[in-house]
Amino acid sequence: MPKSKRAKVVHLTKTQKKGKELSQKLFAAVQEAAEHYQYCYVFSVDNMRNNLLKDVRAELADSRHTIRIFFGKTKVMAVALGGSADSANEPVSGISSLCPHLSGSVGLVFSPREPTEILPFFEDFAPLSYARAETSSSRSFTIPAGTVYSRGGEIPVEDDVPMAHSIEPTLRKWAVPTRLVKGKIELDNDYEVCKDGDVLDSRQTALLKQFGVQTSEFRVKIKAYWSAKTGSVTVTNDAE
Repeated sequence: MPKSKRAKVVHLTKTQKKGKELSQKLFAAVQEAAEHYQYCYVFSVDNMRNNLLKDVRAELADSRHTIRIFFGKTKVMAVALGGSADSANEPVSGISSLCPHLSGSVGLVFSPREPTEILPFFEDFAPLSYARAETSSSRSFTIPAGTVYSRGGEIPVEDDVPMAHSIEPTLRKWAVPTRLVKGKIELDNDYEVCKDGDVLDSRQTALLKQFGVQTSEFRVKIKAYWSAKTGSVTVTNDAE
């Protein structure tokens, strides 16, 4: 009698195999990049967003310059750079000196671009995005009294539109004391959503997103970089 597919047993060794293969691919890719690029930069990230990291790649890459960005397991990246007891793992001279900086929310950028280009780029790159819960707000936001508009006073009333009446139950669910008056959402008094520096909860982040208010700053800081020309590592002022 054939075995039922419902009774099929999946062994843990099979589920672990994929993770091991990904680590091996990351190891090989980092070592290959080290052999082909003039510079390797260790970066740290505040308020990580994958889509914004893609923007970094798009900004730094062009027809003359390609880059590789790795944001994976720090232990695997460290071993790939030669940070182990076996010094033979070091793919190129001196690059293992980056390993002490591979801790926390960090990654690697391999690029032919010199520090005089890369460092100023990241100093100026600070796009805003919607905040997540348990992060600090970078500004205050208050919904003005009166008719509630879609941007909550962020833009002039003449450039805005009243918020759809169908949203009113959701606002009340988020503890905003609104009411419907002749099909429009009204507030009797100003309603403070958050103050500058507040650690936001999920209700506050939902309100900020509803009104299109972005308070989370995406920051990439270069901690250190390695040069193929000198075989040495330079620590920057942003290194912790």
